[in-house]
Amino acid sequence: MKSILQQPIWRFYDQSISAKQRSPLESFATDDTLCQLVGQLASPPTIRTWVHDASVVLGIQDHRLPYVQQGMDLLKERGYHPIVRNSGGLAVVLDEGVLNISIVLSEQTEALSINDGYDVMVALVKGLFPEVADKIEAYEIVGSYCPGSYDLSIEGKKFAGISQRRLRQGVAVQIYLCIEGSGSDRAALIRDFYNESLRGEETKFTYPNIVPDVMASLSELIDASLTVEAVGIRLQQLLHNMTEEIRVESFHDEELTLYAFYLQRVLERNKKMLEQK
Repeated sequence: MKSILQQPIWRFYDQSISAKQRSPLESFATDDTLCQLVGQLASPPTIRTWVHDASVVLGIQDHRLPYVQQGMDLLKERGYHPIVRNSGGLAVVLDEGVLNISIVLSEQTEALSINDGYDVMVALVKGLFPEVADKIEAYEIVGSYCPGSYDLSIEGKKFAGISQRRLRQGVAVQIYLCIEGSGSDRAALIRDFYNESLRGEETKFTYPNIVPDVMASLSELIDASLTVEAVGIRLQQLLHNMTEEIRVESFHDEELTLYAFYLQRVLERNKKMLEQK
């Protein structure tokens, strides 16, 4: 996977500060836009960083919970803004201590299987944290929120989850890295959301039984002084080792037109889904 990370040019789009007060829905539109641009070779392969203030991103299955409105009300009372994404996966927490990274690649230049996409992100994370690279494992952490076969953990404690988006021959591999704060506190918030949204009712879909102690942040696992900003600097240093040229670029005018199209689509789908409840 190291070879896929070694690109002649990487575009770097840093939204670790600029996206904070925006809705995560805007980030989904941004990655859709990058998928098309990179997929159609209108942009070099891209790495994007993004951070959002206190939000909980729910999946489609979460929105089918019998008392989801009451669960969403609980999140609001705790100071978190709930949104629903129009894709698989389950509830995840985003806040100023969580760094999200997207790697966007084109399948026109090299076919990328689902597992290849995951492996590229695992290789990047191990490169970011060389001091614990040999301890980072990828397997499902039972008891975590949004469990999946590529949960990243150290000694059984999950600190990250990976997802993928594929569009117009582009692949966006996305990860949330819990850097600062308490991983178990975030997990307890999602546990309380499910308890409030289920209220003991049986459902066809099996929602995770969350055990907060199986989740932790990297500052808890590696180094108490680790911050989102420090990891962002590590990423830029790693990029310099992976390429001959880094283009630090936000969207150009013509790309903003495409972004507006995808944002409208994301917002309309989200509105339609909320109306279906």
